[in-house]
Amino acid sequence: MSESPSSRASAEEPLPRMPSEEPLHPLPASPPSEKRPRKRKNETLVRWGTAAVLVPAVLYIIALGGLAYLVTVVVITLLGQSEFYRLIEDKGAHPNWSLGLSAGAAIPVVAYVGTDYQATILMTAFLLALMVAQLGKAQVSEALASISGTFFGVFYVGWLLSHAIPLRHFYDATHDRYRGEDLVLLGLTPDSGIFLMVFVLWTVVWCDAGAYFAGRAYGRRKLAPQISPGKSVEGALGGVIMGSFGGLGAKLLFDFFWPELSACFPWRATIPFAIVLSLVGITGDLVESLIKRDAKVKDTGALLPGMGGVLDRIDAPLLAIPVMYYMMMAYVFLRIG
Repeated sequence: MSESPSSRASAEEPLPRMPSEEPLHPLPASPPSEKRPRKRKNETLVRWGTAAVLVPAVLYIIALGGLAYLVTVVVITLLGQSEFYRLIEDKGAHPNWSLGLSAGAAIPVVAYVGTDYQATILMTAFLLALMVAQLGKAQVSEALASISGTFFGVFYVGWLLSHAIPLRHFYDATHDRYRGEDLVLLGLTPDSGIFLMVFVLWTVVWCDAGAYFAGRAYGRRKLAPQISPGKSVEGALGGVIMGSFGGLGAKLLFDFFWPELSACFPWRATIPFAIVLSLVGITGDLVESLIKRDAKVKDTGALLPGMGGVLDRIDAPLLAIPVMYYMMMAYVFLRIG
């Protein structure tokens, strides 16, 4: 039986595709980098939010002084030391937590009720006590790491940060060495330390911001590639420049609104002091980066949203505050002595 033309034509025509048989054309995958700017933006917003809370609180505590200031320094010391001890524990060391934290808390207290010299004596006594305590441990192989790690934690956080006490109460620290009338001639008052603390913190904060933005915009040559590959020479230079402007801004602000607090600090010392503090702040940042790189961690903790741990925030002030204190002591000695 022969097929009709119409039936042959329909047999030769392809069958229509069902909707499920149509070829799929998936959208190209979004590159991973597209999500990073949003994540970075969120982190920046969180960081700024944390700063908006911390900065007024710190300024208020500095202005308040007294026991509230001492308690704040002690708390920051204990938190910073705890983060440091956790880092070296991850490296296999076994710090003496109880003895180390006790010494770290005691040093600022001694600096408050006594003098910075007595705080230094306490450091020596602590080292002796630490060595004696190590004699009673069963594992002799841990002695070197335990003693050195515990003591460095007290020195790096407790002793360095304890200089925030005599710097804030700089008039009292110098009054024990010089006559009161000579200090008055220099413009020193019991509240001059408010300006000195704000000056050093304001300088290193501006230095940190300047280094960050200058490094992102112009960074080419690595500053310390083995320690912190993200830091550049151009960023450090931008940090020093911005730190100098920050110091000038602090001096100008206090001279305009609270001249009695900044009268002890001459304009001719502003730029040299700010440059030194900026360089010291950059060094402090590199020191902490070295510790974190050895411990293979990005941040020392997660206490401060968007900022990491306490040590991540005080790395520059840890060195800058003692340097500011000793530079001011040298300035007073040169003017009076």
